[in-house]
Amino acid sequence: MSNDQSRRSFIKKTAAGTLGLSYALSASSYGNIIGANDRINVCFMGLGRRVSAFYPSLDKQYNAQLSYLCDPKQSQVGKALNNLKSYIDYVPKQEQDIRRILEDKDVDAVFVAPPDHWHAPATVMALDAGKHVYVEKPCAHNPNEAEIMVARQKATRNMVQMGNQQRSSAHTIKIIKDIHAGRIGTPYKAVAFYSNGRGEVPLQKKQVPPADLNWELFQGPAPRRDYTHDTWNYNWHWHGWDYGTAETGNNAVHELDIARWALQVKYPKESVVRASKNHFLNDGWEMYDTMYASFLFDDGKEIVWDGKSRNSLKTYGAGRGTIIYGSEGSVWVDRSYYELYDRNGTLLEKSEETNEGGTALGGGGSTSTQHVNNFYEAIRGKETLNAPIHDGAISNHMALLANIGYRVNKPLTIDSATGRVSNNPEAMKMWIRTYEPGWEMKL
Repeated sequence: MSNDQSRRSFIKKTAAGTLGLSYALSASSYGNIIGANDRINVCFMGLGRRVSAFYPSLDKQYNAQLSYLCDPKQSQVGKALNNLKSYIDYVPKQEQDIRRILEDKDVDAVFVAPPDHWHAPATVMALDAGKHVYVEKPCAHNPNEAEIMVARQKATRNMVQMGNQQRSSAHTIKIIKDIHAGRIGTPYKAVAFYSNGRGEVPLQKKQVPPADLNWELFQGPAPRRDYTHDTWNYNWHWHGWDYGTAETGNNAVHELDIARWALQVKYPKESVVRASKNHFLNDGWEMYDTMYASFLFDDGKEIVWDGKSRNSLKTYGAGRGTIIYGSEGSVWVDRSYYELYDRNGTLLEKSEETNEGGTALGGGGSTSTQHVNNFYEAIRGKETLNAPIHDGAISNHMALLANIGYRVNKPLTIDSATGRVSNNPEAMKMWIRTYEPGWEMKL
């Protein structure tokens, strides 16, 4: 057996559940495996702002090899190659089309970080090709895609980690454990919030795509349309629903996930959404920029999303975070630290601060690196995933329900067992998107 075959066999066996392998071997024997056999070959798909958060995980201590960079825009590839010089001493292969990379049997895992409309299709294609996947939020562009992702992961048994990195934050893990142990009594409500000062967005103007952009590949699963100025450069978030999921899909998934984790709830039974566009009324931003959404659960608990994309007032003391209210106290937690209060509002405890990014584009920091390392170690069979897709998809689902509620402009009654809307046929029409022929996703 070749060294590469041995390596892939080792990773495949550990990922299938051989957690006890590392404990069955002596320290010296296991040390011999670490290296070629234990190395994970990865591809970074989507080289926009978020990809830089993955670079520290290429440090030799994590034993991962960057085999491919994948992006439909050549200048993005060049930018990544230049920035990677501080992290690696080799040059990864470059390829525009993820489908070609998935044919390479030496690739073990794919990091999926292109625009939202690519997340689920790329994940499912990677799973079908036998790869493990780290998929950025939102994991899916619509609820049907998320259902397919969860089913495909279950069928293939490959690892899928969702990129809600706060699940790997030591201070968040600690305080959530304390909440579950009754530190603030019975938690009954959580407020997830986000405040940012995004500026004016240019109106869409048809033009020839940039010379180095493969516009066909950028669109991928989405129906074909003419290119408009600077769509590729983050404005796809706000230029309608072809590619993005608005701010709720872009950022609410993180905080809604912490809220749901703290309250130990799954799907809500109803949601009410109030959302509107309140800033730069005549610019190219085509959906709401302000949203207040309430989700009620069967046990009487409530989660609120208070999102302000273009008003930076720190209503809750920071740009983003989550507040959990309990019968005997409260917790304020964000990516950097937590504060624990008694019922009278007296501060009892505050954690040390970390360096994880907040509202800055791209983010990144020690928590992101730990989340990636948890993904690596789960592939090796040494840890369990902190954000497995079957759980992360539920938090993602709440954000998608908020978008649907905004688009139909009506409260939604929801089946708390499945997450499906039961009172609004118009809402269920948005359960699935229209795809470019040949790109349809099926169970």
